[in-house]
Amino acid sequence: MKKFTALEKKQETALKSLTLIGYLEGTSFLLLLFIAMPLKYMLDIPEGVKYIGMAHGILFITYIIILIGSAIKMKMPLWAIPAGVLGSLLPFGPFIFDHLLKNNLQKSVSKEA
Repeated sequence: MKKFTALEKKQETALKSLTLIGYLEGTSFLLLLFIAMPLKYMLDIPEGVKYIGMAHGILFITYIIILIGSAIKMKMPLWAIPAGVLGSLLPFGPFIFDHLLKNNLQKSVSKEA
């Protein structure tokens, strides 16, 4: 069984935090687009946009902060921060970014071994 160094534990924790907040942010965006906005514009029920929009805004800002912090801790590739920001602006983007980032990190670990 492999023992992890303190740095590897910090990197793993940073990646888990980024994944969690990315999934929450992505889910809030999908709820906003596909539930709250149709309720507002088709059924004239604006409350969903107010509350889900506020939650999404907070999660978006948190995601960007955690993305930058994780990029520093994990020494991510240069494309990771712009790709993560772009992904957060697109529906399903955080999920795709998480998948691509994990694949890239796994490939780089495999090359080192």
